[in-house]
Amino acid sequence: MSTLPTILVVDDEVRSLETLRRILEDEFDVKTASDLAGAERVLRSEWVQIILCDQRMPETTGVEFLKRVREQWPDVIRMIISGYTDSEDIIDALNGAGIYQYITKPWHPDSLLITLRNAARLFELQRQNEALSVELKMMPQRLEASLDERRRLLRANYRGDDGLVRAPDSCMNRVCDKIARVAPYDVSVLLTGESGTGKELAARALHYNSLRWEQPFVVENCGALPDELLESELFGYKRGAFTGAVEDRVGLFERASGGSVFLDEIGDVSPAFQVKLLRVLQEGEIRPLGSGRTRGVDVRVIAATNKDLEAEVRAGRFREDLFYRLATVTIDLPPLRQRKGDLPVLAQRLLERAVADLGKPVRGFSAETLACMQAYHWPGNVRELQNEIRRMLVMGEGETLGAELLSPRVLRAAPPGEEVVPEGLAGLQGTLKERVEALEARILRETLIRHRWNKSRAARELGLSRVRLRGKLDRYGLEPFGVGAQAPGRPPD
Repeated sequence: MSTLPTILVVDDEVRSLETLRRILEDEFDVKTASDLAGAERVLRSEWVQIILCDQRMPETTGVEFLKRVREQWPDVIRMIISGYTDSEDIIDALNGAGIYQYITKPWHPDSLLITLRNAARLFELQRQNEALSVELKMMPQRLEASLDERRRLLRANYRGDDGLVRAPDSCMNRVCDKIARVAPYDVSVLLTGESGTGKELAARALHYNSLRWEQPFVVENCGALPDELLESELFGYKRGAFTGAVEDRVGLFERASGGSVFLDEIGDVSPAFQVKLLRVLQEGEIRPLGSGRTRGVDVRVIAATNKDLEAEVRAGRFREDLFYRLATVTIDLPPLRQRKGDLPVLAQRLLERAVADLGKPVRGFSAETLACMQAYHWPGNVRELQNEIRRMLVMGEGETLGAELLSPRVLRAAPPGEEVVPEGLAGLQGTLKERVEALEARILRETLIRHRWNKSRAARELGLSRVRLRGKLDRYGLEPFGVGAQAPGRPPD
């Protein structure tokens, strides 16, 4: 079957038909007819895209014939070729028969080919437009079904584990239980905790387990913006309200109406903006910048801070009335250093996400890697752990991430069983000798792990003989994770 566009040439002069066939056959599938009855037979049996008809035919004019074609085969691109240029014929052709082009004789082959190529392109565009029109008619139902499915999957994710990964006996269980109890009730919630502890995940869990879960959930970091920009982001503005406001903008409160607004770092907003925010929470109304009218909004406010807001209230830096408006219920998220039992499952989940993002297949961590991770105090909490895992994944080779891939700050942490203290001498306890020995033990462990417990390489880096290094290892009881076990992937000495 030919993939070329099909053109039907209708002319009662055989020589004209043959001439047109020779010119067109390289780019078109050419069908010919010397009378109108033959042309109609071709139209019934073939999928014709273009018809090129001579104006002077024995039975009737080409225009009259193409009027009938327009009624029966409206999609065909219709063209007239004629040696006469009577203006009435041209007008009748264009209006009555819907002619795409009126070609006068004598015609030039190159010009004719260009015209027919454009006609073929027009036919293809018409087909695409028709297909898109059908798709657009079905689009509302499809979009609604797709949106419902995405909402269902999103809610299922937060209903399963609230998005907060934890071990069965985790201290996070009480946090998640509190989220589950509070979520259905339309009250404001204040989430507290250090940066990176998962406050945004907790806010999403509150939203997707509430009665507002089908409505928008929007996020704004209040500590990252000056007052005027924050006000325009949250409340919107009218055109001309300030330099650069070239059009009206709907604020996040209005966009989220019916849903939830998550205000992160709420403790960093200025006293002036606190007054404006308090009015919104009290009245349920916003006023866009540059507007003289207020607009009602229906949102649930979930706020978060890494500051002690009660202390800020006592110090006069945060309004007491705003604090009580925000903190109907307060939920405190513990830092990662208090969730050591969660670290293996959390690290594995973060690794799976990193593998999916980066496309580098890795199954998991060595036992020694997990032991070092659990010994570290993670001042950046889950966010720091996530970045560490992504870095290890990029730098690592093989199916398991070994401890040698960990950053030095993680490797220098206290070994399992010892008290976790901040990095450096200030955190060490005991006499001078005990502190020096504790620091020396950490340096030895970190060096050996980086060299995957190859004692020759470690001794060379530290400027020690193998015998002296072995003596220090015996003295401090240093060995790979697990008594008598060799570190995963450890090469021979």
